[in-house]
Amino acid sequence: MSEEGLPGWLEPVARAARSVAPEQLSRFLPPETGGRQAAVLVLFGEGARGPELLLMERAGSLRSHAGQPSFPGGALDPEDGDPEDGGLLRAALREAEEETGLDPAGVQVFGVLPRLYIPVSAFVVTPVLGWWRSPSPFRAVDPAETARVFTVPVADLTDPAHRVTAVHPSGFRGPAFAVESTLVWGFTAGVIDRILHFAGWERPWDREKSVPLDWRA
Repeated sequence: MSEEGLPGWLEPVARAARSVAPEQLSRFLPPETGGRQAAVLVLFGEGARGPELLLMERAGSLRSHAGQPSFPGGALDPEDGDPEDGGLLRAALREAEEETGLDPAGVQVFGVLPRLYIPVSAFVVTPVLGWWRSPSPFRAVDPAETARVFTVPVADLTDPAHRVTAVHPSGFRGPAFAVESTLVWGFTAGVIDRILHFAGWERPWDREKSVPLDWRA
């Protein structure tokens, strides 16, 4: 893991990762014991419209999180090794390669965010921050699991016109982003929202503007 050679625009993200506390990112924090270890890759690149993030959309046929946009990532496997000794970084890169086909050799891991908890699945998730130093082709490797892989300009994520509050029938309310013909919400949107905030990129937006979700979401 290294911050050497990062573009200047990523420095606020790296700085935030060094100091942010778990409770500043989410109200859902890991239990003292239990939970399944997992990692996601929060991969920043530079595209035609400037800084961007890599996301994927899960297949609509999946039993859980069907059709929901997310970061590449998944559960820690035995081959990844000790989670306290680089295993979570290896898991994030391995899962990203398996799901999107990107070449992990072109990714520079520059930080990690505190571990967070997803109560509905009991996953303890570590967001791993990466700089796509040498971009490679990407695609939905397994259509049965991934509908598509796409990038979103950071400019669109910070645009107040694309920001809404997602409202689930369960009572959940959280930040969401209407971008690239989809709605990014839940855990993924929460992480993006906090990164934008602590990096100083957030722009004022109308938090009363809401989008309802249904029970299948």
